[in-house]
Amino acid sequence: MPSITVLYASLNAGELSPLLEGRVDFEKYAKGLKLCENFIPMVQGPLTRRPGSYYVAEIKNSANRAALVRFEFSTTQSYILEFGDQYLRFYRNEAQILSAGVPYEIATPYLLADLFDAHGALRLKFAQSADVLYIAHPSYAPRKVTRTGHTSWTISSITLVDGPYLATNTTATTLTPSATTGSITITASAATFALTDVGRLVRIKHSNLSGNAIITAFTSSTQVTATVNRAFGAATASVNWRLGVWSGTTGYPAAVSFYGDRLFWGGSPSHPQRIDGSVVGDYENMEPTSFVVGSTTDNTVIADDDALALTLNANDVNVIKSIGEDEQGLLVFTVGGEWIVRPSNQNEALTPTNVRATRSTAWGCSEPQPVRVGKPHIFVQRCGRKVRELTYVFADDGFKSPDLSIVAEHITRGGIISMAYQAQPQPIVWLVRADGVLVGLTYEADQDAIAWHKHTLGGVFGTGGAVVESVAVIPNSAGTEDQLWLVCKRTINGTTRRYVEYLTPFFDDSVAQQDAHFVDSGLKYSGVAVSSFGGLSHLEGQTVAILADGAVRPDAVVASGSVTLDRGTATKAVIGLAYASNMQTERLEYQSQMITTAQSKFKRLHDVTIRFYRTLGGKTGPDASTLDNIIFRTTSDLMDSAPPLADNDFQVSWPSGYQTEGRIYIRQDQPLPMTILAVIADGWTDS
Repeated sequence: MPSITVLYASLNAGELSPLLEGRVDFEKYAKGLKLCENFIPMVQGPLTRRPGSYYVAEIKNSANRAALVRFEFSTTQSYILEFGDQYLRFYRNEAQILSAGVPYEIATPYLLADLFDAHGALRLKFAQSADVLYIAHPSYAPRKVTRTGHTSWTISSITLVDGPYLATNTTATTLTPSATTGSITITASAATFALTDVGRLVRIKHSNLSGNAIITAFTSSTQVTATVNRAFGAATASVNWRLGVWSGTTGYPAAVSFYGDRLFWGGSPSHPQRIDGSVVGDYENMEPTSFVVGSTTDNTVIADDDALALTLNANDVNVIKSIGEDEQGLLVFTVGGEWIVRPSNQNEALTPTNVRATRSTAWGCSEPQPVRVGKPHIFVQRCGRKVRELTYVFADDGFKSPDLSIVAEHITRGGIISMAYQAQPQPIVWLVRADGVLVGLTYEADQDAIAWHKHTLGGVFGTGGAVVESVAVIPNSAGTEDQLWLVCKRTINGTTRRYVEYLTPFFDDSVAQQDAHFVDSGLKYSGVAVSSFGGLSHLEGQTVAILADGAVRPDAVVASGSVTLDRGTATKAVIGLAYASNMQTERLEYQSQMITTAQSKFKRLHDVTIRFYRTLGGKTGPDASTLDNIIFRTTSDLMDSAPPLADNDFQVSWPSGYQTEGRIYIRQDQPLPMTILAVIADGWTDS
């Protein structure tokens, strides 16, 4: 009976689609998994356990959804912003920002009903410059969040100096300002205005001079009150006028981004395919022509640094969902395709008279704002299921959009509603499904590492598992790696709770065994030896896992915000909700001189060797229902302390008989680390 040895030297292809179970010819099959839950495939090849989450605070109102947004001024001044129903709260250095002992908060105009779409995706889009975060929403005037200190934030509507405007009036209707400066009335010769025009710009040209004002009050369809921003050339009637593009009547831009030292906006409801860029270096000035204060000559000349406007020309609907910056041009993501806006010649500057838009691909984009991963941009295709990479191809002088989810199309089922990118220590695009499952994509194009994994956080919501609703990434306070923050919904003591949490650092050789954090919504204790630990009121009534001085202790139920060890004391403890990490290999495959494939052949594994790195605890077997403990304790280990973390091979006798699949299942359900470097299967085959 021939013997076989199969080596899984790398496990970094992640969870593969059930549709690929017959594709043993697929290069990634040997590195892929049937199941990858709460494990993270690393670019180098190993599979490491997802770190646990640390509890920070409950959101303002757990009855309502909230979203997390990054605000990064520098690696040492990074914040998480909590957007909820007409409020904004702030987090920094792994903690909520307080003022006078209570959460620091400012009011916003965004109603809960307008913050999220029907699937739960955030409708706000963002672009940041230093301490200013610009915000776009199609139902709200553009705004900016400004920081002047840790507890000094403001949100305000953007007061545009000028523009952008619709096309110049072509009818016989005239507008007449009552004066050239100050607070004035503007009278139209025919019905022109609406109540929702308050806040809208109007520009009127007299001879060769164009002045503008902002409408401050509505009197009738033919008369409004306005404040002059730039003096009109005369207080007489003129047919040469135009109204602002954005208003309560026409809607506001849905997307915003910087490019070429301009601030671009696009996708307003009345002009869904239009893009407007600011004056160069003057982000809140959209004047379409140059203006010189005090000038009595023509000020309608278009200069290269003036604002620009462009409408995407297409035969189908291309409503703009997001826009982003790339070295090749301004990327425009629409429901009908992916466009690039740039000058006619790459060696020239982008100007109002030298701008063109071309559609590169035609997949379409859904609501979540795309993320940049090195050079490529990752976006969710229209309908929310497919995740694509928009990347420039030099040979074609254009972009391509390969489907990154094609190898695991099942893992995005239900649609993606939130997305964030963690660059360090492992490059991972984190995504949230509409059903609350957290999904990860380990992505390093240069190393051909594209690996999908899913994560279920500890705890329950209703009759199901805990629900993740939003994610964002900022550098951690030490500046050593990026930090994933999330909003997680659970049922705690019979009540719905939404908590802000962050994933703790990856467990590398700088982290001691006693500090291993592999529980969710957890807290840490470090201090004098004690037997009871408080501060756990956020987990009242929950059964929690305990790691005390590096040893696993029996689970306990939180009562009055605390738990007590079953015996003795500890100087360090990590306490929180337990979760299980599970992996299962694909069907065992090998070749020999006698056979071209192991599929359908009967084989029997007698030993499986698992090569671990800094690991303790775990179970293994052929499937989830047939698992045996992996024994780490040796006769030399003291019985009153935890065994040390292991960096070696563990050989396990295999319980299964002859079968055709030959899968290997590994589970870690204790609050301990596990990193799998390789798996070696030894056995016999019948042919």
